Amino acid sequence: MLSPARITQFLVEFIFVLLGLLVVWTGLRMRIFFDRHGIAWLVLSVALLAWGFLAFGKPSPAGIHWQKWIRGASLLLLGVILLAISRVPFLWVGRLLAAAGLVLLLRGVAGMFLILRQR
Repeated sequence: MLSPARITQFLVEFIFVLLGLLVVWTGLRMRIFFDRHGIAWLVLSVALLAWGFLAFGKPSPAGIHWQKWIRGASLLLLGVILLAISRVPFLWVGRLLAAAGLVLLLRGVAGMFLILRQR
């Protein structure tokens, strides 16, 4: 039986799966209604990169070493993709947005697997 803390972690990872599906769907349908050249987009990209680097720097308990690496790597990759979205031609934005959603989706699936695998 899962403890309440692990159930909460599992639900958070499930939300990442749902968010990833939504972003993939949005990217493939090209429903893009945001200013990718604005300062807010740049701040978000840099914040995700910084958050990813910080995730690698924090010490982790022995049981969740892989979760820390997955979270940090996904944040770094997401930050890089968002920075790329601000610089590529508009025709590539949907594909890159779908790739960002795929990163979120894979992070959620891997996180759920690792949570269920914990002892």
